[in-house]
Amino acid sequence: MSDIVAAAVKALSEKLGDGVLDGSVKFEIEGEGALIIDANGVRASDDDADVTLTADADLFQDILSGDVNPTSAFMSGKLKVDGDMGMAMKLGSILS
Repeated sequence: MSDIVAAAVKALSEKLGDGVLDGSVKFEIEGEGALIIDANGVRASDDDADVTLTADADLFQDILSGDVNPTSAFMSGKLKVDGDMGMAMKLGSILS
């Protein structure tokens, strides 16, 4: 697991707290690896999920820090979404 993925798991765990999703989301960080957010929390994993969000490490960090709105990133083509758009929107509202 890359340092970026490990830091992302920690940051997302803190940001989400006890909030859980009723599905699963995978974040693929280009060139670094992937992590899963589901009812069990956040962990480094490349398992299948209801929706997969793909971004480079810089964009992912900007989304986590609140500098970039996930919906705006998607609309501008910087964030790729594959799968259940409703689940992606739920996560977007939690991260905003």
